[in-house]
Amino acid sequence: MALQVLGITLSMIGLAGTIIICALPMWKVTAFIGTNIVVAQVFWEGLWMTCVYERTGQMQCKLYDALLDLDPSLQASRGLVVTTMALACLAFIIFLLGADCTNCLSNPRAKARIVVASGITFMLSGLTTVVPVSWTADAIIRDFHNPIVHEALKREMGAAIYLGWVTAGFLFIGGAVLCTSCPAERAHHSSRYTSAKSGTQSSYAFKNYV
Repeated sequence: MALQVLGITLSMIGLAGTIIICALPMWKVTAFIGTNIVVAQVFWEGLWMTCVYERTGQMQCKLYDALLDLDPSLQASRGLVVTTMALACLAFIIFLLGADCTNCLSNPRAKARIVVASGITFMLSGLTTVVPVSWTADAIIRDFHNPIVHEALKREMGAAIYLGWVTAGFLFIGGAVLCTSCPAERAHHSSRYTSAKSGTQSSYAFKNYV
């Protein structure tokens, strides 16, 4: 029970982090290099919008105009992050079916297998999180070191990138903890079965002796 609580707590933190990085427009931020050290505006780019933060304290955000005009990597990142949230929600529903604190099923072995399936789904959602985050980070680093790209167009990794890696870690660890709860359930079930079987054999032997 304690492992399940720990695993689902970590996984839910990962799901919350995924929602944050999906909405946060800080995947790419302005790089302050060369003659671009002091600027009046700071540009933020996210999955759904781009924002301009001015030194006066004002910030303006604008949604991307057309889906077909977006970079293919951005479209793929969008799809993977949305897939992550869908998988994490599905994993949570699966977990509720097999959790020890619910009575949806009465078979302990079936409940343990469902919890393991939930853990695997959470780990898969962690994979779909780390792929777009790492992909975007690699593109930012390549453009930053590319001499062809103008300094004003170069970007640095924003807070959403680092938060995405942490989020993927929570989903992986939470799913792994849920998966480790299965052997304990099987061992407990096997010990009870062995005890019952040995008790039956002892009773049968006593009757034959009498």
